[in-house]
Amino acid sequence: MAQFTVTGDVDPFLHVSLVRGEMIYCESNAMVMMESTLDLKGKMTGGLGSALMRRFANGESFFQQHIEATRGDGDCLLSPTLPGAIQILDIGTTSYKITDGAFVAAESGVSLAVRTQSLGTALFGQTGGFFICEATGFGKLAVSGFGSSFVLDVEPGKDVVIDNAHVVAWDSHLHHEISVTTQQSSGLLGQLVNSVTSGEGMVLKFSGKGKVIICSRNRENFVSWLMKGMPRSN
Repeated sequence: MAQFTVTGDVDPFLHVSLVRGEMIYCESNAMVMMESTLDLKGKMTGGLGSALMRRFANGESFFQQHIEATRGDGDCLLSPTLPGAIQILDIGTTSYKITDGAFVAAESGVSLAVRTQSLGTALFGQTGGFFICEATGFGKLAVSGFGSSFVLDVEPGKDVVIDNAHVVAWDSHLHHEISVTTQQSSGLLGQLVNSVTSGEGMVLKFSGKGKVIICSRNRENFVSWLMKGMPRSN
């Protein structure tokens, strides 16, 4: 199997070591460096339909980069889209759902399938709209978030509530639903209106047993900062 290693503390690289015949695929423009024994090709992973669905689901590039060790063993360095930490997940008995922009790279045995979400989660959860990607199969998957990352263990009877803009990926076995934390207005409708207009209070509630990967910085604020072209205040 390909070896995935995270190198560096700030804006790290994903270092991948491949044995001849092995292949990985990654987000477009992720490749920073590779040895001459490796080949790089742009492909529509899973065909036209799958590429279109992933584009709508997670905002991924239409074509992904496929790196294969065709002439011998070789190493490559990849860089994530978001300036932040990288987490390496094992896909097999556990599959993971991934939020917008979190995918970095995966072994060829990992498939990214598009799943539908409930109306409430799609409208308010900010995790990928009505469709979201789920990583299944067998192999390594690398995801990234904005800032530092942390892995939470959710246990039965100990639900976890997380700001939706800080969620990177989660165990597919977990149940998740949109929840409201603001209490200034009476009734669910009043709370929803207050949360949407204030920009606060919309969270994801996870229950069951499994892991959730979170990031320290708010992805929505980061995107807004880039679009405005000015420093982001704390």
